[in-house]
Amino acid sequence: MSTLTAEYPKKWSRFTPLQLQLRFFLLLITVATIVYSAKNVEVIPEFLLDAPEQVQDLLVRMWPINFAYYPKGIHDALVDTFHIATLGTIFAVIIAFPIGICASYRLVPFRIINALAQFILVASRSINSIIWALLFVAIFGPGALAGTFAIAFRSIGFIGKLLGESIDSANQNTIEALKACGAPWWSIFTKGYWPQIEPSFWSISLFRWDINIRESSVLGLVGAGGIGMALDSAMNLFQWTRVSLILLCIFAMVIVAEVIVTQIRKRII
Repeated sequence: MSTLTAEYPKKWSRFTPLQLQLRFFLLLITVATIVYSAKNVEVIPEFLLDAPEQVQDLLVRMWPINFAYYPKGIHDALVDTFHIATLGTIFAVIIAFPIGICASYRLVPFRIINALAQFILVASRSINSIIWALLFVAIFGPGALAGTFAIAFRSIGFIGKLLGESIDSANQNTIEALKACGAPWWSIFTKGYWPQIEPSFWSISLFRWDINIRESSVLGLVGAGGIGMALDSAMNLFQWTRVSLILLCIFAMVIVAEVIVTQIRKRII
């Protein structure tokens, strides 16, 4: 036995030869994709070399910040942005809650219903909020209503998917005990699933609201209301001192929303 070991020493390898070939093939595809994309993007080297000077020039034109413009041109738009994000999130939660339940194969053991719910959630997530905004601007016209619906329809997939996954990952001991006692479906959900998923549900909703604050800030660039419309107008008129104030306000709003969500989540979880 020792002779065989000495003649044929074992060599340890982290990957099998097939895995090594597959990794090399994937690396080759990645490099080829990057090279192909770089060629088709048509990057102009002169613009890249000139970028630092352009940034410096832009920063000079954006200073000093025009704080006097805030009361008459930014405050109302900022409030609209907050309303768009909040109402859009509320609508999304109301719609996504039953869809997320239907997407759970444990709570609703019907494959057709599960597949239909999953299709709705995927369709919601696959379309960017800007595209939703363009669609609703065409339907309702420019304004906050289009932005609210865009935020809502974009958020349905996010909230519903995570809610369905939370239901499917819930501990089944309590559920099985309720089923063994002959509890109805509603009691199984309220007494078995809901106490387990409630922290996740509120955490998901708050996290999505935080995201929607950011997304609603740019929807105005396509006419969907909010601070984005003021930003688009200031940029088109080359009012760079107002642009800097709007960007500062957006940054402050996002920071405040992050702090609020963090504090609420600490108390819930």
